[in-house]
Amino acid sequence: MLGDFSGPYRHLSGPTNVACVRQAVQDSGLIERGIPVEVVQADHQQKADTGTGIVREWFDRGGVDVVLEVNNSSIALAVNGIVREKDKIHLNTGAATTELTAHNCSPNTVHWTYDTYMLARSSGVATVKAGGNSFFFVTADFAFGYQMERDLTRFIEAGGGRVAGKVRYPFPATSDFSSFLVQAASSRAKVVAFLNAGADFINCVKQANEFGLTKRGQKLLGIIGFVNDVHTLGLETAQGLLLTECFYWDMNERTRAFTRRVLPKTPDNYPNQCQAGAYSAALHYLKMVGQVGAARAKASGREMVDLMKAAPTDDDVFGAGRIRADGRKIHDVHLFEVKAPAESKGPWDYYKLVQTTPAEEAFRPLAEGGCPLANT
Repeated sequence: MLGDFSGPYRHLSGPTNVACVRQAVQDSGLIERGIPVEVVQADHQQKADTGTGIVREWFDRGGVDVVLEVNNSSIALAVNGIVREKDKIHLNTGAATTELTAHNCSPNTVHWTYDTYMLARSSGVATVKAGGNSFFFVTADFAFGYQMERDLTRFIEAGGGRVAGKVRYPFPATSDFSSFLVQAASSRAKVVAFLNAGADFINCVKQANEFGLTKRGQKLLGIIGFVNDVHTLGLETAQGLLLTECFYWDMNERTRAFTRRVLPKTPDNYPNQCQAGAYSAALHYLKMVGQVGAARAKASGREMVDLMKAAPTDDDVFGAGRIRADGRKIHDVHLFEVKAPAESKGPWDYYKLVQTTPAEEAFRPLAEGGCPLANT
């Protein structure tokens, strides 16, 4: 588990992710069958050189076979190359870059959970279908923000909506978003979309609430928002917020059963889609280990990924799914609206479902990515 254990995404990554992977080990039943499984963890500190140094040490001297999560696109792309060189496995459950399944795809990597295309498509198409046909973007001024602008605009316009305006703010040097929110309010767009994440996203929602955007009838949309962010904001502030996740703990009986199993290990932080993704990826890999045995599993990461692609996925967090030839794992994706305080019936009861995008529609089509593996 290579993630953020001390920085701004600790509650979205870190200890809860480890707890979910340990739950996957327990649920796999391999320990009882005499197949040892060890989970180790490290903090990449959001630094590429730190992250890649840890991974090489793990592979060269630590006996590690699989790296999970990562949650930083630059580190994920570097790890993508290392696993190919060492014939190990990268199960990316946290980074959002679609490059992992494009020209940089690898036979040793599977991209789980979400990516920028999926987030933009669900957020754009589903929001337009729900009646939000005009948008104003508040965008972090760096590569992620530009990509999200392009993708969101494409899906909004394809669905019959329009972009009424946008503003880019200096990243990461901004904490006061008031001038940008004034522009968003004056645009009269039905939806104000925040193309950012973490502390910036939380600050934007707080300040939008203070400026009364929702009282004017504008919807707030988080492109990368998590149930943990809603918990930080509180329902009084976050109510009405739209966001996309492919997992919600209270979605159905299977998601609730998973949450009941893992919650004793992480009682103060309910799992989000990334943490559920780590469980899902680890469990599917461990199922393949159970089929071929530990010795063969350690022999070739590429062979294990091939086996993972050949077998359908099914677990308590995402339900049924599959892994495509380009390494993209697909499953249904959901647009949620945050409940008002009066609608919530208990702790972490935060979401109501607005729209579901079926798995085969939610992710970039295989032919559009340019992954060489798609032609093999």
